[in-house]
Amino acid sequence: MYPACIIAAERYNMTNKKKETKEPLITGTSPPGSAGLFAERERRLKDLEQLTLLSDVFMSVVLSDRNACQHVIRILMDDPGIELVSVRTQYVISKVISHGARLDVLAEDKKGVICHLEIEGADVADHARRTRFYGSVTDGEFLRKGRDYNELPERYIFYISRKDIWKNGYTVYEEEKRFRQTGKKHNDGSHLIYVNAEIDDGSRIAKLMKYFKTADPFDDSEGELSKRVRFLKTEEGGIEIMCEIMERIREEGRESGMKESHKKTAWNLEKMGMPLDTIAKVVEEDISVVRQWLKPAK
Repeated sequence: MYPACIIAAERYNMTNKKKETKEPLITGTSPPGSAGLFAERERRLKDLEQLTLLSDVFMSVVLSDRNACQHVIRILMDDPGIELVSVRTQYVISKVISHGARLDVLAEDKKGVICHLEIEGADVADHARRTRFYGSVTDGEFLRKGRDYNELPERYIFYISRKDIWKNGYTVYEEEKRFRQTGKKHNDGSHLIYVNAEIDDGSRIAKLMKYFKTADPFDDSEGELSKRVRFLKTEEGGIEIMCEIMERIREEGRESGMKESHKKTAWNLEKMGMPLDTIAKVVEEDISVVRQWLKPAK
């Protein structure tokens, strides 16, 4: 039997009419249960086909490749000479006494300039304050205790959205700080650029956003970015990576749903007067965790 990801890749090529053969992918007698496994592979592959670069998870996996990320940042910064020295994706910044953050893509070039790419969250209403928060946690991450403020690096945030959230008909909105009284620019080393995939103004960035919307693995127009997308969507090793990631996301979703169910159970039992230690045994969770769950209910 072919490995799962080879079968998936063959199936993808056939559905996209990139292969002319009509021979079956697997010949001979299939082992018991193989039909169900093949159906599951097809379902996963269909999910993979539909992923675009406007998905924070897929974008993070694609841009974890330094060459692909460098291609995107060179276009966004309008600087073909940028050379990245590091790329971190789904980078978690944890804070003990304040709100932590998970950054989609955080890259640094050889000059020490920081570029943060963030995909608009589906549940975000206040985009301005979200970007303000991300700027603050990023600065805090790069200015360690005891360091001078002048050591803060130049930092760019590119906030990428599906729609034109500011509704003024531009592909790119760049924030600019000025003193009200003099009109002079105020440069503190922080830069915020909103980019959307809805408005096509004919610019190079708009062309890149058109590719973000499709992530077509047979579109070679975006160089290293196209190579990375093709690898992840059509080649054995890439499909295997994406299958594992999508399964992990589903598992996290199931665990999240179970946790929420346990929380509701704990709240209901507490209302009924059940002792904390007994509640913890019922939901099979540490008593300190249950105590934390119940704080908002009191």
